Amino acid sequence: MKRRDFIGAIAGATATTAMTACGQKDEPKTAAMQPMETVEWKMVTTWPKNFPGLGTGANRVAELINEMSGGRLHVKVYGAGEMVGAFEVFDAVSRGNAQLGHAGAYYWKGKVPASVFFSSVPFGLTPDEMNAWLYYGDGLKLWEEAYKPFGLIPNPAGNSGTQMGGWFNKEINSVADLKGLKMRMPGLGGEVLKKAGGVPVSLPGGDIFPSMESGALDATEWVGPYNDLAFGIYRAAKYYYTPGWHEPGTTMECMINEEAFNALPADLQSIVRNAMKVANLEMLSEYMARNQQALQTLVEKHNVELRYFPDSVLKELKKLSAEVIEEAAAEDALSTKVWASQKAFKEQVSKWTNVSELAFLNARNL
Repeated sequence: MKRRDFIGAIAGATATTAMTACGQKDEPKTAAMQPMETVEWKMVTTWPKNFPGLGTGANRVAELINEMSGGRLHVKVYGAGEMVGAFEVFDAVSRGNAQLGHAGAYYWKGKVPASVFFSSVPFGLTPDEMNAWLYYGDGLKLWEEAYKPFGLIPNPAGNSGTQMGGWFNKEINSVADLKGLKMRMPGLGGEVLKKAGGVPVSLPGGDIFPSMESGALDATEWVGPYNDLAFGIYRAAKYYYTPGWHEPGTTMECMINEEAFNALPADLQSIVRNAMKVANLEMLSEYMARNQQALQTLVEKHNVELRYFPDSVLKELKKLSAEVIEEAAAEDALSTKVWASQKAFKEQVSKWTNVSELAFLNARNL
């Protein structure tokens, strides 16, 4: 009898399961069961396609968004010139022709005077200090205010670290050696060079080597050893100067078209923002890891002469930088507000940097 009861129980359970399954066939699918829809976005950049550090940094933002969203939001990346020119990125994203733009904010000085303060300021914040101002000071909030009239949402999405001073075909022993020098140098650094008697030229990265090789430029700065080696600039210049007084910690941006962003559900909005934060950390880490390796190759394999700017040159450039920055801050009310915030933050945070990192580095180099 126990055996018959056991078999009966199994039969009953099987019948119940079959009826339940049959009933489910006729029920409408829930939202979770519907086929997944993919949102397609385009990212335009100011960098050559897949260029080490900068181009691959843009690619990384797209990869992170694709992976973190489980394929619900797919981003396709276009290098400079593939969809729009390098200096057309801002307008392309503002108009909605692309949803994302990876660039350097100082390229948009003509459109947004305050934008220069969100990339790098001569003798200004280090990469860590810059991130601190953006995330825990007023930096990001002010940046959003600056881009709001253009329908853009800015985000830090990388940092190249402290850059190099540039490539020259003559020694720089005094500020007088900069007079008449045609040098590729954007942003506030270019304005300082102009005040020192030089001729600043703004060029996208892909045009640097041909311009140096042809003699259209006398000197150039780009980023640092990792990127400069990739461009082969050592084939067109003899002296490689440090430090990069003009860009002590250059933030890269990834701007978002505001209308496209607002159309996303909250979870995808969070994924987009956090993907950029991850990319911001990863790029800075990559440059820290790669720059010395590349510098060693430049010096030992390609016989590049590494030079340090004389203290007298740096002191004069620092003085001129202070004048240029104050002039830039006076251009409009927003620039005044942004520089006041960054200046106050620098005065506060540099006290800690000096008693922590600087003191340690001095001790480590004893």
